[in-house]
Amino acid sequence: MIRLLALLLLVFSLPATAQDLLPPAPYAYKQLDDPAQEAKAQALMETLRCLKCQSQSIADSDAPMAGDMRNQVRERIAKGEEPEAIRQWLIERYGDYVTYTPQVRPLTAPLFAAPVVFLLVAGLLLRRRFRKTKAVKP
Repeated sequence: MIRLLALLLLVFSLPATAQDLLPPAPYAYKQLDDPAQEAKAQALMETLRCLKCQSQSIADSDAPMAGDMRNQVRERIAKGEEPEAIRQWLIERYGDYVTYTPQVRPLTAPLFAAPVVFLLVAGLLLRRRFRKTKAVKP
């Protein structure tokens, strides 16, 4: 029984480690030969978030997923794609969270409007509070 449980545990844990067992993508840690293209790729990678680390850009992260994303960016830059087209492709593939500068869309508009609404409400409450205090003093 214990051997069966150990075997099942081993079988079900293999997919979780499969990504880490693969060799890194060719351009994950290797720069492009053309310095201008590498500069474009580096600038773009600094603006893209590692989905696994969540607080690092893909340029700074050592996660295998970030290496794959760096590889994709460098390969596409080498083929002549524009950085903004690559950014849009990554956003379509991974969602708005992949970029540090999300776009305002109907779905994300409340996130951009909420701070302004909270400040207005706080201002109105403070104004009301201080007006009542002035009226009570004389």
